[in-house]
Amino acid sequence: MAKRTDHNQASIVAALRSVGASVQTLHEVGHGCPDLLVGYKGENLLIEVKNPAQKPSDRRLTVDEKSWHESWRGHVVVVETVKEALAVIGVEIMEAA
Repeated sequence: MAKRTDHNQASIVAALRSVGASVQTLHEVGHGCPDLLVGYKGENLLIEVKNPAQKPSDRRLTVDEKSWHESWRGHVVVVETVKEALAVIGVEIMEAA
């Protein structure tokens, strides 16, 4: 079953693309598949986006997501913010002082 996107996914996708990453959304695949396939500097990464505005219990991986993550033989990460997503690909953003 395909799922909706978290409200922060669009800003994460935009930030990744702004630094030169290619991003393919995968949320429509469903069945626990992560939300984003990200290509950056010759590497492919799978990213699951969670909404930091939700209470912690609502940010947990679903049963399907947990099963998918546990069976995947590659690298997959969970992020909640633009800063976390950029850090996954090795891009650091400067905080305003």
